[in-house]
Amino acid sequence: MRILIAEDDRVSRRLLEARLLKDGHEVVLAEDGAQAWEALQKDPSILLAILDWNMPGLTGPEICQSVRQIQTDQPPYLILLTSRDTREDIVSGLQAGANDYVTKPFDFDELRARVQVGERVIQLQKSVADHVKELENALANVKMLQGLLPICLYCKKIRDDQNYWQQLDKYVAEHTKARFSHGICPECYEKVVKPELDKYLASGGPGSEA
Repeated sequence: MRILIAEDDRVSRRLLEARLLKDGHEVVLAEDGAQAWEALQKDPSILLAILDWNMPGLTGPEICQSVRQIQTDQPPYLILLTSRDTREDIVSGLQAGANDYVTKPFDFDELRARVQVGERVIQLQKSVADHVKELENALANVKMLQGLLPICLYCKKIRDDQNYWQQLDKYVAEHTKARFSHGICPECYEKVVKPELDKYLASGGPGSEA
């Protein structure tokens, strides 16, 4: 996964980078809030960001607020790094748009666990977005038959709005995206086709004398 690290402290930034690279992630680095915000705007492949709360330019919560104003099917998962651990600060960060937070000094195992949670959430969001797109495409390509359709009791033709009687398959083809592939059901085979076939075979087939 492509992860953004926004941390103005060089040592902390490098430690985070080394750990995430070791875990198999691709890392993008930002030294301040402005760089982080620019990266999130320009690189949609960044699906998770670890943002320091206090940075020059833009703070972590300010970046979260800006990110949440962007309409996208795959919003990034945002984790705040902060030394603030009061209830008010935590609530403030989450209300700004952060998905999670890690308090400083952070434990690498805890950070890894929270990143893994983020990965699962991102995968779920992607799955939901894919299903929504499939549904939208399906609905866009379907014409719905609605209302009461007059159909002949005997020949099964349907009467259209111009009082013209059409074969069922032609009517459906004109009013939907459906197309018919003709076949013979078992019941019709036994009642219609088989008797005719037996009669044909009994007569000796083509070329037989009357």
